[in-house]
Amino acid sequence: MKKNSSPHWKKKSDEHDYPAAANFLTLLMEPARAKEVAACFKNVSITTFQVKDLLRASRLPLLPIDNYHVKKDLKKVKQGSLLSPVLLVRGDIEGDRPLIIADGYHRVCASYYLNENSEIPCHLVNSVT
Repeated sequence: MKKNSSPHWKKKSDEHDYPAAANFLTLLMEPARAKEVAACFKNVSITTFQVKDLLRASRLPLLPIDNYHVKKDLKKVKQGSLLSPVLLVRGDIEGDRPLIIADGYHRVCASYYLNENSEIPCHLVNSVT
């Protein structure tokens, strides 16, 4: 895990990403717990992982390049805008739970189309912290 990030990524997440992650996490856990986990994102340093590894660990499919949100993120990068780091909840191999992309799935997929080996900045938390 390297600490540097790709040139098309911001150094910190957008403020609206945290409540979006909490909202998504309420589908997987109790709302109070989802808020706790989402609050943890602000307290962890950014780390990086290769985009292809994020997709593998999350077990999510790569969205097609013509997906509306993927196209929108690719257009942002082409125009020189920076993308917000993604928010992740660590999976558990013993419990057969994949990595959760709590916020940033479309950004992960867009980045894959730019370079599957690119390093993506992430806030990674444990759901049991």
